[in-house]
Amino acid sequence: MTDLYESQRAMRAMRRAAMQRGVIALLDVGSSKIACLILRFDGEEAVPQGDGVGAMAGQSRFRVIGAATTRSRGVALGESFTIQETERAIRTAVQAAQKMANVRVDHVIACLSGGQPRSYGLGGTVLVSGEVVDEHDIARSLAACDVPDYGHNREILHAQPVNFALDHRSGLIDPRGQIGQRLACDMHMLTVDTSVLQNLIYCLKRSDLEVAGLASSAYVSGLSALVEDEQELGAACIDMGGGTTGISIFIKKHMIYSDCVRLGGDHITQDISKGLQISSSVAERIKTFHGGVVATGMDDREMIEVGGETGDWEHDRRAISRAELIGIMRPRVEEILEEVRERLDAAGFEHLPSQQIVLTGGSSQIPGLDRLAPKILGQNIRIGRPLRVQGLPQAVTGSAFSSAVGLSLFASHPQDEWWDFEMPTDHYTSRSFKRAVRWFKENW
Repeated sequence: MTDLYESQRAMRAMRRAAMQRGVIALLDVGSSKIACLILRFDGEEAVPQGDGVGAMAGQSRFRVIGAATTRSRGVALGESFTIQETERAIRTAVQAAQKMANVRVDHVIACLSGGQPRSYGLGGTVLVSGEVVDEHDIARSLAACDVPDYGHNREILHAQPVNFALDHRSGLIDPRGQIGQRLACDMHMLTVDTSVLQNLIYCLKRSDLEVAGLASSAYVSGLSALVEDEQELGAACIDMGGGTTGISIFIKKHMIYSDCVRLGGDHITQDISKGLQISSSVAERIKTFHGGVVATGMDDREMIEVGGETGDWEHDRRAISRAELIGIMRPRVEEILEEVRERLDAAGFEHLPSQQIVLTGGSSQIPGLDRLAPKILGQNIRIGRPLRVQGLPQAVTGSAFSSAVGLSLFASHPQDEWWDFEMPTDHYTSRSFKRAVRWFKENW
């Protein structure tokens, strides 16, 4: 990767080429599981023509022909810590999906939940060069955005125009072809740790896969778990995963904020493991089958066989009440929700016209969460499942697969990003943009 814009453009070109060939793999590299979907694109209209700036810039028909999941290895907090283990898990998931699809794939679009994402809102204004706004004017307005100093060890993952204003008219999704004099653009930029991104790309290349795109898990979860009205009026998607809890806020069908809480379902499992002095695998089983966060009068009498493999008969044959288990799980779930509340308050979520919150991800399936969450986050809460896409097996339709399904929408309905436009770096006097380009050329 010699240059930010060239590498992202190369990924876009690879994605388009893979879609023209007909198949592409999607990979959700999470802390608890690695999910792989294989898409087949049908017909000559399969490849979007890129004739819009909005969230659904192109339309394409696709179906899922392969799906597989495997337990994540070498990944913690959404980041790869052991390259060999992660590579082995990725190979396992991809090979199982290829076997189901009966086709080989070379290109993959991946999403990641780690990397400590940070959001920036940028703005730029230019005078329209002619009477009618064209693509060159949009590129100039994007180039005019003053890029902040986000750190030398950070990488831009998403940079999307979210709003255009032409003279006194704001809220334009695609200003091309309209008449005006002064064009302003608002852009949302998301950065992540460079090392996390490079480790993921390295893992994928070691697995004999070409990277055709990268995305934030929180972003693609929002694409699949939020319905159209929620994306339009303003809603937050809380993706409660194994190692992290991703937050994304949408309005006017664009993501305007994203963040991450480095707590998730794995931390609840660890609390159960330490509290009951049992192995993590037994704790995960107890959490899945008997867990909850809201106690009732019956829970004192409902006894749970703990089990174990220590060899101590009395220790392994213990039984605890469900109320004790809830007493261990609830404080951690409350901590996660309170951290999410702090992030939403910092983002100014209360100023949106609609304060809808959608909980998704594997940990959102904990019984009683829909009763506990409104006490901390607000009343407008629902548990979200991913949208149904054609050919999706029943086994991967749950909340835990919102990111994987969202990647299919990200691949088939790409939203225009900064690097999709020919930036006028040579003849446009945007010092901030030139400074950013010069920095990347010197440091990559």
